[in-house]
Amino acid sequence: MLIDIDLSIVLLLFLFGFLAAFIDSVVGGGGLISLPALMFTGLSPSAAVATNKLAGTMGSLTSTITFYRSGKIELKSIMGLFPIVFIAASIGAWIVHLMDPSVLKPLMLLMLAGVLVYTLIKKDWGSISTYKKLSTLKYIGFFLLIFAIGFYDGFLGPGTGSFLIFAFLMIGFDFLKAAGNAKFLNFGSNIGALLMFMFLGQINYVYGFIMGVAQVLGAICGSKYAIKRGSSYVRVLFIVVTILLLAKNAYDYFS
Repeated sequence: MLIDIDLSIVLLLFLFGFLAAFIDSVVGGGGLISLPALMFTGLSPSAAVATNKLAGTMGSLTSTITFYRSGKIELKSIMGLFPIVFIAASIGAWIVHLMDPSVLKPLMLLMLAGVLVYTLIKKDWGSISTYKKLSTLKYIGFFLLIFAIGFYDGFLGPGTGSFLIFAFLMIGFDFLKAAGNAKFLNFGSNIGALLMFMFLGQINYVYGFIMGVAQVLGAICGSKYAIKRGSSYVRVLFIVVTILLLAKNAYDYFS
């Protein structure tokens, strides 16, 4: 089956898959690169989104393992949230085939703008970890926020990594641990959405696995580079990717 694929398509999927995973492994936003690449191959928007979930799941698993081995994931604190994002993303992926996902775009643009402005104003935010165990009321609020982000990832997707990192920054994690924790939960939401898309039969497995292999390599390089450079690097990349996400999606929405 691979023999029937044009070599230029393989190279395109591999190159853009690697670049997407390198960025996505740290702060999310890789879909800005991988999704247009998949659509360029001729896949329909729904098939491209579903196929992107396959590749993204492979990449997010790899970066999760890398962050965990480096001690940058608070597994005991967030393990209970994994099934929440899994279920929420499954629901989102189911609903997206019943209605137009563009209904969430205005809300997503406002949220990205808020994330960007808040991060720019709080210059020292996320430089050191100030996390303390949450009260019951705060945990319920955080729980609902994580569920909403998981649903959003299955339903629409762009910016999920940024929203998850922002959520962990809000409760006191530094940028590097926020990125690690976010990647673990992003893997959960990817798996939930992926299984639903598999059930709906919308995935191109050949394209997905080709890009997925590239995303594994990109995730290893991106995660290790972020861990080596530290929280200040992650903060800068977070701001840059959030600006690009906001600009790209605003252009798509208003044009």
